Amino acid sequence: MGASFDITYVFDYFIKILPTLKITLLIVASSILLGLGVGFIVALPRLYNIPVLKRFSQVYVSFFRGTPILIQLFLFYYGLPEILKLIHIDVSKVPSLYFVILTYTLHSGAFMSETIRGAVAAVDRGQVEAAYAVGMTGRQAFARIILPQALAISIPVFANLVIANLKDTSLAFSLGIMEMTGKAQSLGSLDQHFVESYLALALAYYMISFILEKLFIRLERRLLRHEQRVTASSKWNIRLWKKRSYQKLGGDLEISKGGAGL
Repeated sequence: MGASFDITYVFDYFIKILPTLKITLLIVASSILLGLGVGFIVALPRLYNIPVLKRFSQVYVSFFRGTPILIQLFLFYYGLPEILKLIHIDVSKVPSLYFVILTYTLHSGAFMSETIRGAVAAVDRGQVEAAYAVGMTGRQAFARIILPQALAISIPVFANLVIANLKDTSLAFSLGIMEMTGKAQSLGSLDQHFVESYLALALAYYMISFILEKLFIRLERRLLRHEQRVTASSKWNIRLWKKRSYQKLGGDLEISKGGAGL
């Protein structure tokens, strides 16, 4: 049993946990940025239906989406050095942080590839054909038509992936990485105030997730501002059309009443 609950420890631990935030954010930022590149490369064979590479892409995505990230961390940290020893490459002195970033990168890349593939497929094919009709090349159509719309479509899913990745970094402590969860665990062990340390940790994760959520909402609104203007314009046109229709209908009724009176 731990020590009796003391709310002052929560605020004290929260301050002590904050310095390790940079390690957590480093893992998140590195894995997301590198995972975007991996996800884009993995998504291409399935978007363009490349036979052999498409199968490899499906196996990769299926493995990383179908296995727990904790198992993946152990496989890469303990298994990869053993495999590399077979070709006389020694990575025993490589810091464990690099194995963590590698694992989270590949894990994120699997989910990113599905996000990219779904977002690109959601763009109306007619717009792409119209771009070809006006003389755009495939690269120009992708950069000017597909990419901006796919980016806006994917923002909500991308935001969920980033926040999920942030929470998954708590498992990096299992490999000895002193990030926020590791710091909270050590603080609780020292003073036997485990509840306070985990409350402080939960507060830290919640605040970061809340800030990220608000940033992504603003980004989504910015990317969709053109559609919002189009929607507002469409609503104005509908109201104008209704007004004219009612005016025309009223005129017809007056004519009808006049004719009936004759």
